[in-house]
Amino acid sequence: MKDLTIIVPAFNEEGSLPTFLEDMCEYCGKNGYKLIVVNDGSSDTTGEILDAADQGDMLTVIHHKINRGYGSAIKTAIERVDTEFLITVDADGQHSLDDIGMLFNYLMVTDADMVIGKRDSHQGSRYRRFGKFMIRSIAKLLMSFQITDLNSGMKVYRSDLAKKYIRLCPDTMAYSDIITLVFINQKHLVLEKDIQIRSRISGTSTINTRTALDTILEILNIVILFNPNRIFLPLAIIFVLAGIIWGLPFLLRGEGVQAGTLLLTITGILFFLLGLLAEQLSLIRRSSVD
Repeated sequence: MKDLTIIVPAFNEEGSLPTFLEDMCEYCGKNGYKLIVVNDGSSDTTGEILDAADQGDMLTVIHHKINRGYGSAIKTAIERVDTEFLITVDADGQHSLDDIGMLFNYLMVTDADMVIGKRDSHQGSRYRRFGKFMIRSIAKLLMSFQITDLNSGMKVYRSDLAKKYIRLCPDTMAYSDIITLVFINQKHLVLEKDIQIRSRISGTSTINTRTALDTILEILNIVILFNPNRIFLPLAIIFVLAGIIWGLPFLLRGEGVQAGTLLLTITGILFFLLGLLAEQLSLIRRSSVD
């Protein structure tokens, strides 16, 4: 049996699941892969469809009693994985089954720790493409990396590292971005490989503006965890410089130090001290996953 488990989070996918599950089970049986599907508190017949599937030891079905989020569903499945590698695949039928083996083989050949299925950047609506661009741009301002498709739902990675880092990842859709950034910040080899994306079999995407904002907040959280001075030090410098620029003309005219100068300078010093404190707390938290 090949050492790979396919993880599929499913929420209200009754329209796509029968076709998707049949194809996926056939594919796993042919290749010797394991399959874990997590019903994340669906309100439709997703749970019944999964319970009716009888695939022996190859298929594991897990039910969340309530909807806990995309990331939570993946984390639940990761805890049950007993193979060396895992891959996440969406249940809407957009991912090609052929890409599973392609990404897995690429990871094995390159000895990478994570391989991301890179989607065509021109796919999707203009609004969603802009949102992805903004998230990637903000992340790049705060971190150094070359990955272009942070939030791709198709990723293959090492199970031991996944189990180690999932405690740092959110339960929301931001999971896809954050698990990638954690791997990058922990100096693991993360690569990309082009994949195909097809139209959804059924249903509509639940990703919206709130999802994007949540992702940005989670990126800020992970930056503060791994390198808080990427945020606090620039803020400290900006405020101190602003205080100097504000107050210098008054000093040159002999009018003394202005209240605005003191306020800006003290704010800059406070940001610097907060950065030092955050760095110490960061070292304590990071030690729990090292």
